[in-house]
Amino acid sequence: MLLRTTDPFRDLDRLTSQLLGSGWGTTNRPAVMPMDAWRQGEEFVVELDLPGASRESIDIDVERNVLTVRAERLAGNGDWQRLASERTHGQFSRQLVLGDNLDLERIDASYDNGVLRMVIPVAEKAKPRKIQVAGSGGREAIEA
Repeated sequence: MLLRTTDPFRDLDRLTSQLLGSGWGTTNRPAVMPMDAWRQGEEFVVELDLPGASRESIDIDVERNVLTVRAERLAGNGDWQRLASERTHGQFSRQLVLGDNLDLERIDASYDNGVLRMVIPVAEKAKPRKIQVAGSGGREAIEA
């Protein structure tokens, strides 16, 4: 048997979120997935939390410079009776607008322990390069 203690503040927060539609996975709009993003050397790394979502439900699309991630976590299947429901279920969605300095043709995505990790390389055109300057006294390199 499942025993549940009552926390009126948590219940009030959940009710407020559902009424205002602020990302609790209501049927009106998908829930948002928490994200961390950083640049690591010549790569841009994005991690999204998707606990309980199956790998098969994750859909990643890139159109121009917009990266869209969708996933779904089902409430369960089989012969069962719900006793408590505090975890977010349903559709999750997140869109990221990425800059032109990333190579969107070479995104590497992996999913492990409920975390979707995408590694996006910096585009060659955005990397620093040396330009030779010709002059009467020879050539000197300057950084562009």
